[in-house]
Amino acid sequence: YDVPKAPATPYGFKYSLVYIRKRQRLVGYDNHEHKGDHRHFHRATTLYVFTTVDRLIEDFRRDVAAVKKELER
Repeated sequence: YDVPKAPATPYGFKYSLVYIRKRQRLVGYDNHEHKGDHRHFHRATTLYVFTTVDRLIEDFRRDVAAVKKELER
């Protein structure tokens, strides 16, 4: 959703994408106010370099596909 441009949201919007399975977050991308852009993958949290919304969605879908593939094994 749209928010005022600020150091934590220089592009003027907030985002949160999440893939949950059995009540557990396996993949997540968001720009939480105090953490900035970051990615959750399994239990690890790492910095995420936001470039475009299309790229964000592509990265999220790639990670979800990878997790689903792992779960099929």
